[in-house]
Amino acid sequence: MTFQYKPGDDVGILEDWPFDNPLSDYVIREGHPRTSGRIDAGGPGHASRYGIWCCTKGTFECTEQGDELMMILSGRCRVIDQTSGVTNELNPGDSLFVRDGSRVIWEIIEDVTKVFFGQKADGY
Repeated sequence: MTFQYKPGDDVGILEDWPFDNPLSDYVIREGHPRTSGRIDAGGPGHASRYGIWCCTKGTFECTEQGDELMMILSGRCRVIDQTSGVTNELNPGDSLFVRDGSRVIWEIIEDVTKVFFGQKADGY
């Protein structure tokens, strides 16, 4: 099975992904962001997963669950690592790697769609 996504592609049907994972310890800081997504491969019981994630405008913080490489397909955001203080501004075509357990702030400036590959040694 092959999945190919390019900036601006229609990513198909997604499901609501509420901010309800207690391990992620979500805190909404501004607005009313809503997330949706789809796991295309892997997921619960697996050490890796990849898929699509979307978020509407707003700001939230969370603890990342798994090492993740992402690429922005559409929209614009900032991801701020609270430990290092490093801010990454991401636009379509930009990629970012975040580590498992990182506490980050997501500032969604324009609704974002990203493709991601996640790895977690103990599984998801």
